[in-house]
Order: sequence, then C-alpha cells, then structure tokens
Amino acid sequence: MRNPTVYLKMRVLGAIDLAPGNSIHARIKAVSQMNFTDEDGQPRQFTWRTIQTWYSRFKKHGVTEMENKPRSDKGKVRKVVLEDLMDAIRKVLPKLHGRNPSRSMLYRLCIEEGLLARSQIADTTFRRLVKQYELLKPDAECSNKIRLAFSKAHANEMWQADTLIGPYLQHEGTAVQTRLIAFLDDASRVCCHGQFFPAENVDTLIEALRAAFYKRGIPQSLYVDNGSIYSSKEIIQICARVGCLLHHTPVRDGAAKGKIERFFRTVRDQFLSRALDLSSLVGLNRQFIHWVEENYNAQKHSVLEMTPLDRFALDRSRLHYLPPNEATDELFFVEEDRTVRADNTFSFKSLRWEAPRHLPDRTIQIRFQRSLPAGRVVVYYKGERMGEARLLDPVANDRKPLPSQLPASNS
Repeated sequence: MRNPTVYLKMRVLGAIDLAPGNSIHARIKAVSQMNFTDEDGQPRQFTWRTIQTWYSRFKKHGVTEMENKPRSDKGKVRKVVLEDLMDAIRKVLPKLHGRNPSRSMLYRLCIEEGLLARSQIADTTFRRLVKQYELLKPDAECSNKIRLAFSKAHANEMWQADTLIGPYLQHEGTAVQTRLIAFLDDASRVCCHGQFFPAENVDTLIEALRAAFYKRGIPQSLYVDNGSIYSSKEIIQICARVGCLLHHTPVRDGAAKGKIERFFRTVRDQFLSRALDLSSLVGLNRQFIHWVEENYNAQKHSVLEMTPLDRFALDRSRLHYLPPNEATDELFFVEEDRTVRADNTFSFKSLRWEAPRHLPDRTIQIRFQRSLPAGRVVVYYKGERMGEARLLDPVANDRKPLPSQLPASNS
C-alpha cells in the first residue's frame, strides 16, 4: 500500500474540526476511528499519532511540509568507521579456512570475536556496507590502479602515519599486545617518531603526535588512513591549531601509504625479528628508539643514495619547530564547550571551577589534557586565551579582606 498523498492527508486534517470531542486531542482520537477512501478507492485508516504528526507539521509549516522528508544522514555511516569494519573482516576471514562466507556469517563472527558490537552496527547495516563498498572482493581494483613513484621536494612537506601491531608483553600484570604508532617523512624517509603503546586510541595518538612534532618540527600535511582515531575531532583540532593539513587515504587503498607500509616491513624484518627484552613497555620503546636512530635513520637509503638524517638536514632552514613551553603544550589539549553560570563558575569532571575572568552566562572553550584528569584547565573565549581556571573554594571566597588589604581612601 502506497503512502498517502498530500490531498488525502488534508482530507484527514479537515475532518478534525467536525469530529466530536472537547479538545484537539479528543477530536484527533475520533478521526483515527474513521475510514477514508484514497485515490484508488481503497479504505484507509490512520493512527492518532500519525494524524497528530500531520497536524503539527501543518500548523508549523503549512501544506509544503506535509510530505515526509528523508533523514539528512540517510545512507551514511554514523556509529562505525569503514576502516574499522575492514579491519574486523580481515581478522575473521583467516578463521574460515578458504570458505566463501555469507555476510551474515561474517557479521556473527565479528560479534563473537568482540571486534564489533551490536550496538555499534546492525546486521542489515553490516551487510549493506559490505555490499556497497565491495569489502569482500579482492583488492584487484586497487592493485591495478595506475600509480606513479613520487616524493615530496622538501622535508616536512608531508608525513605518513599508521599503526603496526606489535609483540605481546607484560603491562600492569597482564599480557597485552602492543601497538606501534609511527610517523615517516615523505621526502627524507626519516622516522620522525615511533612509540609502542598498550592500546591504540586517541590519547596514545596524541602522545605520539606531540612527541613527533617536538622532535622533528611541524609538517605541512599529515597523510593517514580512515581509522577512527585518525578521524577523531581531537586530531583535527590539533592539526588545525598548528597549521597542519590532515589528509585521508581513499577507502580500501592501503597502498596509498606505501612509504610507511614499507617502513613497517623493515621494522618487522630488522627490529621485531631480534631477541628483544619484552619485560616492560619502557624497555621496548628504549630499544626501538635506539634502533631507529642508530640503524634505520643513520643507514644509507637505497633510493636517496644518502642517509635519511642527511637528507632531512638538507632542509633544516625550512623546518619549523615548536618552542617547549606550557603555551605550546596547550596545542595538544582536548577542547570542549562549557557554559559559565551567573556566579562565574562552570562544571568539569563533576567539579566546579572558577573562570579566570568575569564571564557569566557565556559559552567558553576549555582545553585540558585528557590523560591527566587533575591537570591544568585553560579557558578560551572567542579564540582568546583567558587564563587557567581554578577549583572553586567557597570558604576562601567567603573571607573578607583585612583593613590593611583594602584600597586607600582618597580623602
């Protein structure tokens, strides 16, 4: 049965005025019991909630809004990132031992392995995305894509970044599989920074990004995939503050970041193949940094015909470094909006804070380091730094100043 036309809806709404009842709600209830004939001669009856929706739209917008509008986010992925969906599929496919799985079977395996959650993506949405983006087809289309060997002209014009699955080690009493987040300069092939973490999330990416910017300077652009952490608002904010363009690779085109992928291959062949001390995360990172600086960055590169460090040094006059101070650290803080109350306080982390300036009834932006809940909270208003907020001390505010602290009288 097709959807009712605007003319049929108007006939239903016209019956409300003549329907019995002492209120509009009662009359709508009465109309919901009536039968109406559509253009095909078929009897139609509508629930009172449907009629009430039509009535509200007509009162607010008139007859032009009687038609149902499609959702603005229809067909878009809202709770899951395509890159995460692809990773989940790649991880469960080897467990099927060459069988040709159905999309429903793949979905069930992803849920059972804990790679996806039902609250994150439904079975129908999973099957639709797999079909729409052809996630089960081999990467023949990507492998046949015309690619040209390219390189940026100068150091820090572009960095490539990605995550590599590392070895297991003991962390806080449990065995965890580490993740290596690394940044590679496109022109010089220098590993700007690499660090192993017990988890891959926004906080660890911010920590690695902060260390890389301090160590090698600010790149003009950062080339990353479509993973959830690389598409987060926090990373977008940080790149915008330092003036770094954030670029994402096309979906299902891992070869687009060929240089960082080749670097990870070198890491697997030359570093992870060693007899490493995996007793602690600090020890693993110490060994990795030593290998990067003494072996990889200091050895002659077959394409460059010089070491990555020497190639990077050729452009040292073009490099822009961040000064190490508290103001620079705030560039890597997370930013959120808060509304200041009439008493010049606002809520954050279930605590009340005092704004550094008199900003009652205004919306401010606060910046803080999410990994340190008890750290500094900096207040911004209309893009201007107002200062650091402090925890509310109502007892201190109640203390009246001593006579000696009062301003002197002019008389």
